[in-house]
Amino acid sequence: MENFEPVIVAFCCHYCAYTAADMAGSQRLPYPPNVKIVQIPCSGKIDALHIVTAFEKGADGVYVAGCLEGDCHFKNGNTRAARRIEFVKKYLEEIGIESERLEMVNVSAGMGHRFAQVATEITDKIRKLGPSPIRTALAQ
Repeated sequence: MENFEPVIVAFCCHYCAYTAADMAGSQRLPYPPNVKIVQIPCSGKIDALHIVTAFEKGADGVYVAGCLEGDCHFKNGNTRAARRIEFVKKYLEEIGIESERLEMVNVSAGMGHRFAQVATEITDKIRKLGPSPIRTALAQ
């Protein structure tokens, strides 16, 4: 487990989080290559099925990155996403997966540094948790 490198899936809204990720890259801000970015139109469009499927496909951690609170381009998509994340966290606990493996974060388009910081923090946290129980079961 000392050589364990987690697979992290980041669902990023098009207008803010994806742009922040792009800015982090443009500014050459380092963040772990473990983070696989999936661009979505709005964080409010993320469905529980998308998150669970990411875990089923071998992700050790997932986070949804949306606009800052009160600043969603689709009015309240990020607040809908936050409620959905809380629901999925409860579901994960029920099926034996630590809810800490799922996060909701808010970033603005100009916050490339924040995106890199969040990606690093989440990767470090998941590295400490170890492989996802689903990933471990798939490897057997």
